[in-house]
Amino acid sequence: MVGTFYRAAQPGSAAFVEVGDAVAPGETLCILEAMKLMNEVKADIEGIVRAVHVDDAQPVEFGQLLFELERIGARPLDAV
Repeated sequence: MVGTFYRAAQPGSAAFVEVGDAVAPGETLCILEAMKLMNEVKADIEGIVRAVHVDDAQPVEFGQLLFELERIGARPLDAV
């Protein structure tokens, strides 16, 4: 186990993001607690939250998928 996944800043608070929300780079998606340190996980792209793959307060592992984000505002790739 790497840490514990939290969808909100504290119990009873609203989740940072919900499915369907638009997020900007740098926006907090969740908190991962590891060894009593709270680490914010932030979006690295502009996108729409399409899925949340972990329930609140559940343990997570390295490489585990937490969210699915659909990129928005990007130019289409050039055909090669």
